[in-house]
Amino acid sequence: MKNAAFTALIALIFGFAGAGLWSLSGLGEARTRAWLVANPDVLPAMAEALQKQEAEARLAEVGGDVTRPFPGAVLGNPRGSRTLVKFTDYGCSYCRASEADVQKLIAADRNLRVVIREWPIFDGSEEAARMALAAARQGKYPAFYKAMFAGGPPSAATVLRAAQVAGLDLDRARGDAAGDPVAAELARNMQLARTLGFTGTPSWVAEGQILEGAVGFQKLKQALEGKDAG
Repeated sequence: MKNAAFTALIALIFGFAGAGLWSLSGLGEARTRAWLVANPDVLPAMAEALQKQEAEARLAEVGGDVTRPFPGAVLGNPRGSRTLVKFTDYGCSYCRASEADVQKLIAADRNLRVVIREWPIFDGSEEAARMALAAARQGKYPAFYKAMFAGGPPSAATVLRAAQVAGLDLDRARGDAAGDPVAAELARNMQLARTLGFTGTPSWVAEGQILEGAVGFQKLKQALEGKDAG
């Protein structure tokens, strides 16, 4: 892995630095390392470009799957021209904290579509994620989603309360939550997260950029505007 990363950095440095560095190309790894040590100012740009290149490759691998929602699991404008994808878990305090940013983005942009990917990685979160997708099948996903985050950490009691607040048909919701389409969606989200290299929640995809963590309103806004939010 180290050698692969170093090779990638070498390729980048010759791509960035131009003809002035071609004289190093035959001098071997030791001389190239020495040049890098002597010119450390180029390393941040190289690392940033490498991260961007890797993100683009991962996004290309998942294609449109990541922005294609489970039917109904969308906030904001379902037909919006800009898309923010959020991988989330109801047991994640950072996911809960980021909700104010998501709602602020929705309020500021009528063309924003927020695709929610339920990714229950915390203990006790799967029941809530399943019920959320069941709510989506009844056209009541936003109401459940909001009530679930407002109700505190996921438990049988908070899931039931959120379902009641959202006005779900509970018998139907319980059947859907245990059904194959919901199970398939959770498996799909896990695979998408792994392919994209995510290590936790919240994680985001915005206009070709990958972001991890509660990055804040400004970074999400910049990414949606096509600006580098790194």
